[in-house]
Amino acid sequence: MKTYPDGKEGNTEMRMDSLKPMAPVIVLLLGGIAAAIAQKGPARPPMKINIAGFPDGGQIPEKYGCSAKPAGVTPALEWVNAPPNTATFTLLVHDTEAHPGKGALDVTHWIVWNIPGSARDLPEDLKAGEALPNGAVQGKSAGGANAYRPFCPPPPTTHHYVFELYALDQKVDLGAGASRDEVVKAMDGHILGSAAYVGTFHQ
Repeated sequence: MKTYPDGKEGNTEMRMDSLKPMAPVIVLLLGGIAAAIAQKGPARPPMKINIAGFPDGGQIPEKYGCSAKPAGVTPALEWVNAPPNTATFTLLVHDTEAHPGKGALDVTHWIVWNIPGSARDLPEDLKAGEALPNGAVQGKSAGGANAYRPFCPPPPTTHHYVFELYALDQKVDLGAGASRDEVVKAMDGHILGSAAYVGTFHQ
């Protein structure tokens, strides 16, 4: 006979017998917790952009701006850690300070969609045109051309230019004449992940 902390006396074997019916429930609970942890697994690293021409948050070289001769070239971009099942990427480059006509939208300097999901870079100096060599669609930047618009803030001001990359679970079913608003609307509900990179430019 043994006295327990609750002050009651009882046979140890009887006490153990009373716990036996609960054993399968405890095992199931512990197994469920372990399975949930195993399913979740380690957190995936976030998608990231890198631009070899300048550091994130740094000054953009003159060759990417409108004062270069010839006019600025497109920067080379690379990215890592794309989400699983990425079908396409969309790239949007815009000037966060400029708001023509005091409107809600800022200035679009480059927009490209349907970059293949297997791609991990865009080379430097991509030319104007509706289609890029990898099959992506190059949309209209400010001014109406299907091309990259070199950075050109009015001197002596410094503007911030944001490179945004979106991983999507499907293609964007729009032609090269689509507006930025139309592209953003088509992306809604299909974004798997995103990354951003910022540069400053002044003349």
